[in-house]
Amino acid sequence: MSEEQKELMEFPCRFPIKVMGEKHPDFHPTIFEVVRVHAPDLDITDIVARDSSSGRYVSLTVTVTAMSREQLDDIYRALSSHALVKFAL
Repeated sequence: MSEEQKELMEFPCRFPIKVMGEKHPDFHPTIFEVVRVHAPDLDITDIVARDSSSGRYVSLTVTVTAMSREQLDDIYRALSSHALVKFAL
């Protein structure tokens, strides 16, 4: 089976990434900048924030225009290794 046949997604596509972290004034702008390194066309309106019921955490849905699996992998690696991020899905 070729690599093209193994690929489950067709690129480019819009792809939502969930990012969770403690509520902090720098969280939203920091995540924007981290993702924008790998997705330069990202706009601030591509990020939707939702506070947890306790107000201690915030969840961001960052929707990128993904051009490849490698790009998504790079975004996940950058987010997962960042100190402000609890997890990224």
